[in-house]
Amino acid sequence: MRKTSGPSPRTPRLRAALVAVAVAAVTGATLAGSPASASSGAAPATDTTQFKGVNWADPRDNFADDLLQLSGLSTTDTYRQTYAKATRIIAAFRANLGANTVRLPINPYTVDGAYWKSYRGVIDAASDQGFKVIVSYWEGTGARKDGYIDDTATYWPMWDTVVKAYKNDKHVYFEPMNEPHGYTDTEWADIAAKWLSTYAKVPRNRVFVSGAGYNDHVTSVCADPRLKGTYLSLHHYGFWKDYATYDQWVADLKVRIGDCANRTVADEFGAPMTTGLNYDVKTPDDNFVNYVQAVTDTFRELKMGSVYWPGLRTDDTYSIQTLTGTAARPWLATTNQSGADRLAWAWGRGKPVKG
Repeated sequence: MRKTSGPSPRTPRLRAALVAVAVAAVTGATLAGSPASASSGAAPATDTTQFKGVNWADPRDNFADDLLQLSGLSTTDTYRQTYAKATRIIAAFRANLGANTVRLPINPYTVDGAYWKSYRGVIDAASDQGFKVIVSYWEGTGARKDGYIDDTATYWPMWDTVVKAYKNDKHVYFEPMNEPHGYTDTEWADIAAKWLSTYAKVPRNRVFVSGAGYNDHVTSVCADPRLKGTYLSLHHYGFWKDYATYDQWVADLKVRIGDCANRTVADEFGAPMTTGLNYDVKTPDDNFVNYVQAVTDTFRELKMGSVYWPGLRTDDTYSIQTLTGTAARPWLATTNQSGADRLAWAWGRGKPVKG
């Protein structure tokens, strides 16, 4: 659930209109049941705080009908060039934010062609620095951006290639699909279960099963015993509401998680970072300040891992990092220190907001 790129102060992309409808429907229906109903799929008590991360994105929001080109990279780069650039950007995520996890997109165009060799340089550079790497399938754009797998004839071979390459790398985690909102909760659980059975040799604790809809609730996948032992990924955004109080944001987030926090990682959440907002000070009349403070407090309280959207995406006002340096030797700068402070707080460091 990302936003439209561009310099304007965060206008949600076209899909956001559908999000409001989907979220309202979910809140009124799927989420109306008691959180306890999800307990049958719960893993043994644990927490997910080991995931402290950011998304690294293509400027096009990762929806593409061609090669994915992460911000700061080029599809003409060799493996060595990609690895060198990615090594610096990953190091900057750690130095500037304290991150240890990066979430990356894949699609069949990127994996099934010659560019895969170069793109692997990103995954390898992150893994070699000890980063956890979540690779997630993104659908295409235009008419293909409908919440369904674009083409099963290329989807499964793509995963065959990725799993073969990284099944033995303990740093790499697999997310079968980003925001599968075209499917019903049951249909999506069936696809996730098929993925697990197809790649049965992949340890379940290296799989992220997306929440249903726009990843906007994990209660249904948590309750499915076929998905037991996996992590669950949740997306949560402040632009889903025009305004909510801090307490309302806390309640909204918790109902989407149910009693499944011990398996859940929020692998997308975000707010404007280049518009001058100060997330370190309570500002009750500002929706985004309320949202950021509420979700970071809640992640910390529930001992949940979180992966901010985006760590780096060119021309995205939500991006908490921006490119500096040269094209060949990129580095990053933080766009909003108060936003970085709230990430640190969510990840178990730092200080609470000021009164």
